[in-house]
Amino acid sequence: MSNFTHVGTLPLAGWPVYRLGYGAMQLAGPGVFGPPKDRDGSIALLREAVALGVNHIDTSDFYGPHITNQLIREALHPYPDDLVIVTKVGALRGEDGSWIPALEPEDIRRGVYDNLRNLGVDALDVVNVRIFGNVHTPAEGSIEKQVAALAELQHQGLVRHIGLSNVTSAQVAEAQSIAQIVCVQNQYNLVQREDDALVDELSSKGIAYVPFFPLGGFTPIQSSLLSRVAQMIGATPMQVALAWLLHRAPNILLIPGTSSLEHLRENMRAAQWSLTDAVRTELDAIGRVMIAMHANSSYRFRAAVKGAARAEALTMRHDRAGTSISLTDALRRGRRAV
Repeated sequence: MSNFTHVGTLPLAGWPVYRLGYGAMQLAGPGVFGPPKDRDGSIALLREAVALGVNHIDTSDFYGPHITNQLIREALHPYPDDLVIVTKVGALRGEDGSWIPALEPEDIRRGVYDNLRNLGVDALDVVNVRIFGNVHTPAEGSIEKQVAALAELQHQGLVRHIGLSNVTSAQVAEAQSIAQIVCVQNQYNLVQREDDALVDELSSKGIAYVPFFPLGGFTPIQSSLLSRVAQMIGATPMQVALAWLLHRAPNILLIPGTSSLEHLRENMRAAQWSLTDAVRTELDAIGRVMIAMHANSSYRFRAAVKGAARAEALTMRHDRAGTSISLTDALRRGRRAV
């Protein structure tokens, strides 16, 4: 029985998966390369995740490489009937740990076979093709040959469902003209909001959106403001960031990663937090610090950062005085003072 049934489920690969899953990338060594320092600890963590109710695990054979999938197989095979394992193709690792794009059709086929072998399965539940774009942000360009290569493997019975990673709305549309797409995995969080429209578009189409890097791209000031909100409600910053994502849209599936049992349990407790409208307003105010960046104006960005810094100082003064001020008001006053 899951410890977080109240977060609800979403259909993925023909199964209802809980919206809070687990990303296995950090189980490999430093830089997602080589073996972990504590192999037994990694095995125990995977088993604990499933014991807590996780039935959606994200992985790839280029994590390690091969290491993460081998750990999953050792820890969980034969797999629970309701466990959905989502993997990725589209990269290789150099001997120095570098990430090498591998997006030709023969690369896609090799990646699928590597995942099959190291996970110990006859067919993969979901395979995302990872498009490199601008590393962690997408760039326009055709992905027809990559999706077509996966579709052929799907016809052969080696891949059950197809997903995409690091893609644009136009690329999703192109892929849908070739095969059914069940999920999209992009960078998205409280402050990295470029995919706002895509999240809603996919929700209307019944396609899962799986954000990675829930705390990626935060400035030090934004991290500090997030910590203040977390402290206010008795949670950790990661729990608040995950809870915000769960509230953001019903088609969002989370895959927070960690190699720590303690952090795994903390992350899973994010499902317990029901954010009030007031708290969500506070969190949205943090995200607005980045708005000036999107205007491509160095002056406006510097002004936004200065305003946020003044807001942080203002909230600290109120704390010392034993009074309170919302982050929304503090940010508003900080902007006026710049």
